[in-house]
Amino acid sequence: MQTKLKNYGLVICLFVFLFVIIGGGLHLSPSGALLAAITGTPLVIYTFHRRIDGTSRRNEVPSDAGRNEVEYVSSKRVKADW
Repeated sequence: MQTKLKNYGLVICLFVFLFVIIGGGLHLSPSGALLAAITGTPLVIYTFHRRIDGTSRRNEVPSDAGRNEVEYVSSKRVKADW
């Protein structure tokens, strides 16, 4: 219960922050700032969760991946002189 309340409070603070920063920084009308904050809040939360989960990180490619691709694609079974 306390964690859920904390998360809702953080979302409200993020919304107000975006409303003030985007609205004031871009000199938007109040309705434009409201629309920007409404659409920006879920976007910021989504990107934050993706970064924390690690799903946005690229998989590390082994250093010999290029050599393996050449060996598999090549019709000859000659070993490369690396």
